[in-house]
Amino acid sequence: MSEARLFIAPIDSKETFKDKAYAALRNVIVSSDVYRSRTDIRLDERQLAQDFGVSRTPVREAMAQLEREGFVRSVPRRGVYVVRKTKREVIEMITAWAALESMAARLITETARDEDIAGLRRMFAQFDGETLHARLDEYSEVNITFHQAIIELSGNQVLIRLAENLFTHMRMIRGQTIGEDDRVDRSIHDHMNIIRALEARDTTRAENLVRQHALGLAAHVAKHADYLD
Repeated sequence: MSEARLFIAPIDSKETFKDKAYAALRNVIVSSDVYRSRTDIRLDERQLAQDFGVSRTPVREAMAQLEREGFVRSVPRRGVYVVRKTKREVIEMITAWAALESMAARLITETARDEDIAGLRRMFAQFDGETLHARLDEYSEVNITFHQAIIELSGNQVLIRLAENLFTHMRMIRGQTIGEDDRVDRSIHDHMNIIRALEARDTTRAENLVRQHALGLAAHVAKHADYLD
């Protein structure tokens, strides 16, 4: 079985080694394009400790936390591997995200400041029909930032905490699906409709549009994401 090795930057922060190792390792996993390849990604505890410039203990603790959160799995006598979710698991995550994000949209229409909502529109000012596909990677990052901003602008700290771990998984699958089929064109169209509803403080429409947008991703995964099986 072939295995891929991830590029690791050393840890140079004054944060605790455990917390920094966790954050750094999670960032590496998120950026590893796990859904673009069927190659298993194995995490070498000894090599990670060397790359981070720390002892193996904080790396081991970080891996244990990441395993509890569903990002890695430990295989006896083989090592620790990055988890690739099944199609069913991905669809379930997207469905849960739809519920959280649609509630966040409702709260935004009720409590968010006009200038904060305006910030959502500015995210897409740099893109037009000609540049969406030419700058797909850049747009993908803005797309992800947009959905994270919807959650944060809700102002509900419990909702934000519930969404945090789920969002990390969502980020991994969104980065893969944005370039499939014609999703990039529909994405910008959906986003602009959502922004207009938020600006108008149209609570019901904003909530419904956000939910439909997320469930559209679930439907896309169900129909096209055979690589998850």
